[in-house]
Amino acid sequence: MKRYDLMHNINTRGTFLVSKVCLPYLQQSNHAHILNLSPPLNMNPFWFKNHVAYTMAKYGMSMCVLGMAEEFKDSNIAVNALWPKTAIHTAAIEMLSGPEAGDISRKPEIIADAAYAILIKEPRTLTGKFLVDEDVLRDEGIQDLSQYAVNPANADNLMMDFFLDAPDVASSHSNIKRPGGGTKIAKMFDVIQNNLNPELVAKTNASFLFVVKGDEEGTWFVDLKSGKGSAGKGKPPSGPDATLTMNEKDLFDMFTGKLKPAGAFMTGKLKISGDLQKALKLEKLMGMLKSKL
Repeated sequence: MKRYDLMHNINTRGTFLVSKVCLPYLQQSNHAHILNLSPPLNMNPFWFKNHVAYTMAKYGMSMCVLGMAEEFKDSNIAVNALWPKTAIHTAAIEMLSGPEAGDISRKPEIIADAAYAILIKEPRTLTGKFLVDEDVLRDEGIQDLSQYAVNPANADNLMMDFFLDAPDVASSHSNIKRPGGGTKIAKMFDVIQNNLNPELVAKTNASFLFVVKGDEEGTWFVDLKSGKGSAGKGKPPSGPDATLTMNEKDLFDMFTGKLKPAGAFMTGKLKISGDLQKALKLEKLMGMLKSKL
């Protein structure tokens, strides 16, 4: 419960407490704003199922927006929420997606510019709203947002953030049979086996178990702990450092570069148990294989 308490103390309780302490000063101002970094209240169960404690903590901040905007309306205090449309390049996203985090993220400056655009508004004209950074900037006349991409060349292939448009969950759990009896995953692990080498083993020093759901349901492994490594059906000889559970389609898309691991993890398409840091080392293997699958 320590992590649960930490999330709620920082997000919900922290928001309420700071607003309470600042209220007397805000009431003396003729241009008072409270701006929370919290998401729209999207009640789709998808956004609750894999991280209900985190969702509760962030939605607590959003409920403060609803309540305080109405409560402080007569005091001319605007209360709004701002949320990013895409991943923002922070230490947290780098921990989840590794050194390639910049390729799927925007700079924090987009949040700063959107916040500025909100905070210069007359409080009475904008309160009780759940605002998204790129929508705010487009309304201000900024149509080219590529300047905010960490890697402008990849500005059209960024990872979407939590809580916005719900992903097509049904499509990622499709059980449609494929011609040839569904051997895509088996062939993929054959390619993995054929491309392992001692250098990759030395850099990774970890083993992974893949629990595959769908037409080719089963367990597969990649063992990068000794020799030139091994991969195939079943469990790793040395026991897994991390277990990854995915639908077969999403797993194949992830290894072929169509699905970013961090995006899959954040949207619940990828579940990881065990050592998360070692699981992130798989990105090097995926990068090496995506042109061969």
